[in-house]
Amino acid sequence: MSSGLNTDRYELTMIGSALRDGTADRPCVFEVFARRLPEGRRYGVVGGTARVLDEIAEFTFDQDTLEFLRAGDVIDDATADYLSEYRFGGDIDGYPEGELYFPLSPILTVSGTFAEAVILETLVLSILNHDSAVASAAARMVSAAGGRPIIEMGSRRTHEQAAVAAARAAYLAGFASTSNLAASRSYGVPTAGTAAHAFVLLHDSEAAAFQAQVDSLGTGTTLLVDTYDIARGIEHAVSVSGTGLGAIRIDSGELGITARHAREQLDRLGATGTSIVVSGDLDEFAIAALAAAPVDAYGAGTAVVTGSGAPTAGFVYKLVEVDGRPVAKRSEHKESHGGRKTVLRAHKPSGTALEEIVVSGTAPEPGEGERPMQRPFMRGGVPVDGLPTLAESRQHLRAATVTLPWDGLKLSRGEPAIPTRVVRGGASGPDQPR
Repeated sequence: MSSGLNTDRYELTMIGSALRDGTADRPCVFEVFARRLPEGRRYGVVGGTARVLDEIAEFTFDQDTLEFLRAGDVIDDATADYLSEYRFGGDIDGYPEGELYFPLSPILTVSGTFAEAVILETLVLSILNHDSAVASAAARMVSAAGGRPIIEMGSRRTHEQAAVAAARAAYLAGFASTSNLAASRSYGVPTAGTAAHAFVLLHDSEAAAFQAQVDSLGTGTTLLVDTYDIARGIEHAVSVSGTGLGAIRIDSGELGITARHAREQLDRLGATGTSIVVSGDLDEFAIAALAAAPVDAYGAGTAVVTGSGAPTAGFVYKLVEVDGRPVAKRSEHKESHGGRKTVLRAHKPSGTALEEIVVSGTAPEPGEGERPMQRPFMRGGVPVDGLPTLAESRQHLRAATVTLPWDGLKLSRGEPAIPTRVVRGGASGPDQPR
């Protein structure tokens, strides 16, 4: 199926009308930003940028798709002719993937003709809203884990394609691995996984199941010990594997208490080097509550793929400039600031972030401690050289998180970690919607 159908009908009808009245080729600038952070969040993480650029490069309309659109009376002949040759030929700038964002941060700027840029709205938002929501939730879990690894295992809780994107976004945010093999093949995310309760139930005894797994995967494997009774499960695990067992996994119960009892039992049995992995509907709050427990790794699923209660980042895609002239909405609670923006992030001498300065119009040169936030992604429809890899974006997020004020890392509700100030270029007062 043509990638061009990853859009909404009204984008094509707008193009048709613009072609008819001659406005389709007017130079325009669109920006992607969130008016506010999801409830309870103090920062967001940009995820999915590389996927957006890949999809835009392949965004076309083949003959079968055009015939489908004509048959449904979605487009007329003039629009079909335009779409038959469609390739995005404009410029794209934005925040690097793995960068932190705040309210009004223009994380993506799309410049081109009205027709070639407006048609990308749904595609861009569907990727950035999903991946950034997952990355933002996953980053909070990584912070709560305090250096302990987390395995992403949410594939069974979401759409099959969303599962792959979620695994990538979680890895970007610092997760150690995923259970999803498609994410490994597509993006190089490391995988992890051994056996489920079904494997234990298949065998006539728990010990027989453990023996079969160890015979296949070696003593360094992870045995799931909570199918029946956890204490007996640990006994069987060590009896079969010996004291060199790699890890046990506990997927149910009061995890903090159970992990402490499990650690004591493993140590008594001489398996002092056996790790404890816990899983079962973990989110950042549950992980934080286990900070003092003898847990070595976590498995998180549902909360990751659903963005830990925030299934969308709340991004919008808004027209801010036409023919070099600022334009902006005045709708109540949906106001926007006109004109193309550039952004500086101010930092203390120590490196701690102070504020997000969104400049509408001509941007001043960065001052001491100020860092430009956007970078070029596409020029003339062609990706620029040197775009970051997933591994580099992952490292970028680690470095960016260190710049947050301490309050910004709290899981409790509160104001954004740093304030956003919108100013006109060369001015110091707040900008107003025009």
